[in-house]
Amino acid sequence: MIYLDNAATTYIKPRDTYSYIKFCLKKCGGNPGRSSHSLSAGAGELIYRAREAVTELLGTDEPEKVVFCENATHALNLAIKSYITKTCHVIISDVEHNSVVRPLEKLKRTLGVEHSTYDTDLPPDEAIAPLIREDTVGIVSTLASNVTGKTTDIGALSRIAKERGLFLIVDASQAIGHGKINLAKTPCDVLCAPSHKALFGIQGSGFAVFRDGERANTLIEGGSGSDSRNTEMPSLLPEGYEAGTPPTPAIASLLGGIEFIRKVGIDEIENKLNILEQKLAERVSAVPGSILYSSGEGIVTFNLSNLTSSRIEAALDECGICVRGGLHCAPSAHRKLGTLERGAVRLSLSYFNKVSELDKVYKALCNISFQPYGFI
Repeated sequence: MIYLDNAATTYIKPRDTYSYIKFCLKKCGGNPGRSSHSLSAGAGELIYRAREAVTELLGTDEPEKVVFCENATHALNLAIKSYITKTCHVIISDVEHNSVVRPLEKLKRTLGVEHSTYDTDLPPDEAIAPLIREDTVGIVSTLASNVTGKTTDIGALSRIAKERGLFLIVDASQAIGHGKINLAKTPCDVLCAPSHKALFGIQGSGFAVFRDGERANTLIEGGSGSDSRNTEMPSLLPEGYEAGTPPTPAIASLLGGIEFIRKVGIDEIENKLNILEQKLAERVSAVPGSILYSSGEGIVTFNLSNLTSSRIEAALDECGICVRGGLHCAPSAHRKLGTLERGAVRLSLSYFNKVSELDKVYKALCNISFQPYGFI
């Protein structure tokens, strides 16, 4: 099997991921922060080490501001709904995932919140400045499109937000793990990301890294393991946002994934992904009838002229090649590409992919493209 759906979730994990999960289940199986016995204490220590690993990866030194969530969607909902509590205006990119668009649409229906989209083909200053209004309070933006891989300069977003007095929430789902992000140099109010993509964790965990350590509006409430007499959530992070038992094994897997990244080196990972992406884009372009839309951040997006994206996905699956067709939960990006009706095929790479696999993908696509009436 050749796995090229890493933008959805990585399938091949490093040994460190499995080792930390096993260690968590066998040695730290208690409920973190709830009891005082050794298994509970061990689980709490493991989670704190994961917070430290996240901050080290992002160039900060405040692990208590790392809030663990169920996934990046949960993290983005938490960030957006804790910062936006009344009628206002925010700016988003024109390639946002539904994990940004749908919360804002909900706030539009309930609070009258409005949002405008900036053009990611333009320099951020040129694109964002004309959209700022008197009631504009913030920017919510992806750092890399999950459809095209096109990146946005976090440094420019950070500077614009600071100069204009706006909050900045960034979705790093497709950017983190592919290259360096330094929040000390390019701060934002909240950075949201999942564990299960390029950080090589398993599904069930994500995080939001806050700049402010004070809890604002909560998304869910419940047990926090501290200040239990209080009928409200604790006022400080991370407990103020972490209601209920955390997914300790999933968080442990994140720790293992980041440990692997630390050992290999983020520069080495970025360099290998760039090489693989370039070679994959060249092979896709050489397929008769191919339409290459874009490539970036390990993503190559295309169609074949005589087939729908779903048919290409199904045909590749029969060849033992896992990809994703359709709209990728990001209709805004497909509207920009002109593929809203048809969808597109996304090939997304991981550090563990090999050049030999790309040759097999090329051969499979050539065979599929030569089907006289399209694949059925």
